[in-house]
Amino acid sequence: MRFGTKAIHAGLEPDPGTGAVMTPIFQTSTYAQAAPGQHKGYEYSRTHNPTRTALQRNLATLENGTHGLCFATGMAAIDAVIKLLQPDDHVVSTNDLYGGTYRLFTKIFAGFGVRFSFVDMTDTDQVEAAMRPETKLIWAETPTNPLLRVVDIAALAAIAKANNCLLAVDNTFATPYLQTPLDLGADIVMHSLTKYMAGHSDVVMGALVVKDPSTGSGSLAERLAFVQNSSGATPGPMDCFLVLRGIKTLHLRMERHCANGKAVAEYLKGHPLVDRVHWPGFTDHPGHAVAARQMRGFGGMVSFTLKGDRMEDALRVLSNTELFTLAESLGGVESLIGHPASMTHASIPREDRLRNGLLDTLIRLSVGIEDVEDLIADLERALAR
Repeated sequence: MRFGTKAIHAGLEPDPGTGAVMTPIFQTSTYAQAAPGQHKGYEYSRTHNPTRTALQRNLATLENGTHGLCFATGMAAIDAVIKLLQPDDHVVSTNDLYGGTYRLFTKIFAGFGVRFSFVDMTDTDQVEAAMRPETKLIWAETPTNPLLRVVDIAALAAIAKANNCLLAVDNTFATPYLQTPLDLGADIVMHSLTKYMAGHSDVVMGALVVKDPSTGSGSLAERLAFVQNSSGATPGPMDCFLVLRGIKTLHLRMERHCANGKAVAEYLKGHPLVDRVHWPGFTDHPGHAVAARQMRGFGGMVSFTLKGDRMEDALRVLSNTELFTLAESLGGVESLIGHPASMTHASIPREDRLRNGLLDTLIRLSVGIEDVEDLIADLERALAR
């Protein structure tokens, strides 16, 4: 099956009891048993829920994996991966990392003895130099948040394999419509389903997908499922239903996001007040060649800086858009504008942000699926003011 067909049908069957075409919302906490331990595969909804099962199957198919696991938030999904580690284990990650992930790594798990190194992952020599005997995980984003740097997944997979560690890739910005990291050698794919996958800014959820040839308690899928059940950060059935509904139009939405993102990026690149535009579709983007090789499109995320390096200029632009809503998050049908330094990445110390290129004038756009002429006119008015 091609992607659009999989998005609508994979892992989903009409309800056997009623014939309902849409997966029912199984709003229940527990399930009747014929006798102690004799049940129909469901005991308690923290462990399993039929609506969540359908979503997990669908996600696994879209990512060309074998197992999907859903969590209450994207951060809970990342938390589950790090819980596979032990004190003194080491993680190599990117220096251009979502602020919430950085906070979880440095403020929570570093306190339990897990060690982290942050390097420029666009340079695989830096990744190799950061590897240690105790390195158990490489954590990557590509494209990165918010500078849209592109990391070579296949190259990272080769490094991980050579060092007997796992590679996890945050695929939130690309989605499986544009990129399938498991096909490139990654062990784990993570999504904030809140974003493009659900697509309508009405649900918060995360997910992990693995391609695990083994079975049993020692398999990667079973280890993650044990954390999922034991820690209990699982989503409710209504949220799972909403994500399933959103995924059915993912391919259509992503086509429009990509087209609109391209038009907005090209407009900004030619604007006299704009210093630099970050979008991997430009041929002069440092990661364009890798993006063209491992992605099927360049996405709807765009970030840019203003000339003059004055934060107040950026804040003025952020406060003067009308169609671009000033808000955190991304990936919804509506366009959003944000200021990473004071919003999504405020938890990263300023000196670290500046050292890694995240300037105070950086503005991040999540380009929605509105008519792009209206979006460009909105940005034109905001920049003129």
